[in-house]
Amino acid sequence: MQTNFFRQIAKLNLTGDLQITLRPTTESNFVLSVLLNNEQCGDEARKTIPPLNLRGTAEELDNGFFESISMPLQTASALMVDMESFMKQLEETKRKSAMEKEKTDKEKKEKATKDKKYNEALQKAEELEKEGKYKDAWSALPKGSDFPEYADIIRKKQDEYERHFAPSLFTETTNENFTENQAIS
Repeated sequence: MQTNFFRQIAKLNLTGDLQITLRPTTESNFVLSVLLNNEQCGDEARKTIPPLNLRGTAEELDNGFFESISMPLQTASALMVDMESFMKQLEETKRKSAMEKEKTDKEKKEKATKDKKYNEALQKAEELEKEGKYKDAWSALPKGSDFPEYADIIRKKQDEYERHFAPSLFTETTNENFTENQAIS
């Protein structure tokens, strides 16, 4: 009689090592212990999965072995594969979280450095303004293209400084002066 025991085990498509222990209890009865162990699973909880114990005569074990072990072992196998997948995803999440924190920290540091440069340039321009050096103050202002979030403030300061060193021909005070000068001539 040819048996297909190993082919049936292969059909179960289990992931891990299958350990089978047969212990006689009496002359005709046995306890069969079946344990699936997946060392690839990094979750230590896998060790809490108990072995499947079957009791019966040799004939009972022959007749009901695969029907009794198929579902529980496939469930245990899938559970350990899922646990390992979960552990890998958890590690990936931790790694990404660390990367995101590092990225956020780097962005904060870059923003702080950029803001410091902006504030230093603005302060220098305001000092020059107090000294009446409007052209120098205008030149000391940070570039709007380098600090787009402050572009409106920079543009207003530039306009304010320009009024002192390059008055417009079209402002009211200039037109009044022009009219007064024409009247004097």
